[in-house]
Amino acid sequence: MSRTTDKYSIENTDYTVGQDNIQKWGFDVHNPVFGISAGLIIVFLIALLASDADNAKAALDGVKWQVIGSFDTLFMWSANIFVIFCFALILTPFGSIRIGGDNAKSEYSLLSWMSMLFAAGMGIGLMFWGVAEPAAFFTGWFETPLNVEAYSQEAAKLALGATIFHWGFHGWAIYGVVALALAFFSFNKGLPLSMRSIFYPLLGDRAWGWVGHVVDIVAVLATLFGLATSLGLGAQQAASGINHVFGTNGGIGMQLGVVAFVTGLAVISVMRGMNGGVKILSNINMVVAFGLLLFVIIAGGTVALNSIPTGLMAYIENIIPLSNPHGREDEAWVHGWTVFYWAWWVSWSPFVGMFIARISKGRTIREFLVAVLLVPTSVIVIWMSVFGGLAIDQITNQVGELGANGLKDITLSLFHMFEALPMSTLLSVVSIALIMVFFVTSSDSGSLVIDSITSGGKVDAPVPQRVFWAAIGGAIAAVLLWVGGTESIQALQAGTVSMALPFTFILLLMLISLMMGMKTELQYRKLSHA
Repeated sequence: MSRTTDKYSIENTDYTVGQDNIQKWGFDVHNPVFGISAGLIIVFLIALLASDADNAKAALDGVKWQVIGSFDTLFMWSANIFVIFCFALILTPFGSIRIGGDNAKSEYSLLSWMSMLFAAGMGIGLMFWGVAEPAAFFTGWFETPLNVEAYSQEAAKLALGATIFHWGFHGWAIYGVVALALAFFSFNKGLPLSMRSIFYPLLGDRAWGWVGHVVDIVAVLATLFGLATSLGLGAQQAASGINHVFGTNGGIGMQLGVVAFVTGLAVISVMRGMNGGVKILSNINMVVAFGLLLFVIIAGGTVALNSIPTGLMAYIENIIPLSNPHGREDEAWVHGWTVFYWAWWVSWSPFVGMFIARISKGRTIREFLVAVLLVPTSVIVIWMSVFGGLAIDQITNQVGELGANGLKDITLSLFHMFEALPMSTLLSVVSIALIMVFFVTSSDSGSLVIDSITSGGKVDAPVPQRVFWAAIGGAIAAVLLWVGGTESIQALQAGTVSMALPFTFILLLMLISLMMGMKTELQYRKLSHA
């Protein structure tokens, strides 16, 4: 029997998934979410082609820094609240609730599940920032955390701790609460797998009207623009790596080629679906990533191994000072790094949260949150400590390119670190492949998420729709690179981060709605077992 009509459920609605959809030309789309989202994207592309990238970046940068400067305390405290909320659920009776009901079974093995959530969530971030961020904090490339003295022994420790802080519990807590809310209301309450469903306890049937349309449209735009931004930046990093390793001199042509290649693989993957595409690529990616990590640990020797406990202790010792938004003397660093990161996590939360929700049926809330928070954070501690520790050691002892010139080009920092290790060319080639496949997994999982939102919450929409959104993401990235390169991409990134402000309020309201839903679930379980 459907739980949506149970008298102990707050979701007493007769709304059915896809009831507002239109079937035409092989598509099955929600009206008006699909039409408005696609229309706004087309308008954006036309405006981008007709605009000046430098002016657009300057305007959006102004908005971004105004948002970060005025609402830094809100972003910082919100991230702290999400962490506290997640650990509270783990320790309370709510943690025993099973996503999908007491008899629900997991659709994926633990290894495949964790591989997919990790690859979609931040796999590419490890490749891009694993060397660059600790090196930046150690050298004061853009300020230092807690105003520590650059190049000092304390700076070396805090560089690792602050990097792990930005990629650890706080980021995954933001993803985790969105993913849990989406999964709970979809699989336990029978509502569409869409952002609007989270707010049914607060909005009632108005969630299926224009308030819900706006929430879903904003989620689509944030997801698509975030993906396009990352795809463009990733194309620049991959192209720089290819030029560096193979001695080529490809510019915009090389970058567009990378975008075309990644988009083509993403289209093939989304055509094969979750099991035949995303799952396989994610499993392969994680095996290769851990193989690369193991090789770097062996090649780095005692420096790499000693960096792991150093990074872990620095994270534990400094998580509270780094989380505190009040009375900070390192305001420029906090705004440029931490607040920016929290805003970026929030803007990405509809995408990553919905993807994690799709693959998490059958897990208890406790199992879900322990895996989503602790497992990725454990990997991040090891990865960031090893890669960052080696980079800092090279800078300190003036070894290789990093030791000679410091952090000059973020897109090449990983490859510069490899130059001082054995088999550096092979490491660089493997890393380039890993970067590109990580972007494929992000692109195809993002396309599946957008497809779900624009199809009224359906999880198995027609193949042409999946292909459409995968191609649109690649097209936006290509246009950004063609029109203004880094300037256009950074402008879109600034715009995406600015969208995090209203989304932060939405996420805080979401906690209230989720608590209301979970209370009815416990009531139902008590009565059914009475």
